[in-house]
Amino acid sequence: MSEQQSRFKVKFWGVRGSIPCPGAETVRYGGNTPCVEMQAGGQRLIFDGGTGLRVLGQSLLSQKMPLEAHIFFTHTHWDHIQGFPFFTPAFIGGNCFHIYGAIAPNGATIKQRHHDQMLHPNFPVPIQVMQSELCFHDVTIGETIEIGEVAIASAKLNHPGEAVGYRVMWEGLAVAYVTDTEHFPDHLDPNVLRLADHADLLIIDACYTDEEYNHPKTSKVGWGHSTWQEAVKVAEAAHVKQLIIFHHDPLHTDDFLDSIGAQVQAVFPQGALAQEGKTIELIPPTQPEKI
Repeated sequence: MSEQQSRFKVKFWGVRGSIPCPGAETVRYGGNTPCVEMQAGGQRLIFDGGTGLRVLGQSLLSQKMPLEAHIFFTHTHWDHIQGFPFFTPAFIGGNCFHIYGAIAPNGATIKQRHHDQMLHPNFPVPIQVMQSELCFHDVTIGETIEIGEVAIASAKLNHPGEAVGYRVMWEGLAVAYVTDTEHFPDHLDPNVLRLADHADLLIIDACYTDEEYNHPKTSKVGWGHSTWQEAVKVAEAAHVKQLIIFHHDPLHTDDFLDSIGAQVQAVFPQGALAQEGKTIELIPPTQPEKI
């Protein structure tokens, strides 16, 4: 195994929620919607297909073809699927993409929902134009999926229309991807705590501040998202090693996010905010760290 393959690599391609927000005030953290790439055990895993997936796709074009990857969707609200029709590697024959998602409350499969978003009048090119092999898998929430040496557990999150959180495990390491979810007012969500339990890295929805969430005139209660203060509570209760605040509100400028980042680190020193292009590498506990 090469040194690169002996790492658990996490890279952020899109970190915003709700809608892309390019502009002069979102340069440092980025304006693309959710997409996180993980590489472990020789497997390429992609979580969510927001506009960040288009950027990831352009990057993959420089790599040797054919490609194989596994794409996991938390749910199919627009900000989590809008990059999929622009994912260039899916249009290239010989590539293979396994696509995972839970069945929606209305019974629609992940295949049906991707098919439907690319139909007229919503989109000019149907999914059948994609020349890669697309293998769709319905996720049974609570079951663990094994892909080679990597195991992916799932749990239901608290979000309108439902969403799924994932825990990726390999060689004694665990990374939790927990978005979109709203905290409970009187206790921590046991599903979130289970996904985050002693994780080496927790990536968690913290779209708002407590002040925004509870604002008397523009309350965000019931919108399906949490706050950075609640994210810290989860990180502390679950004993996670690193915390990454994710799914930034499109109205939050770079300067505003800098301020949140400083507040997070003041109470949880191993916490930080997700940034496009940021890469985190984790080393399995059985491997000695190079000095």
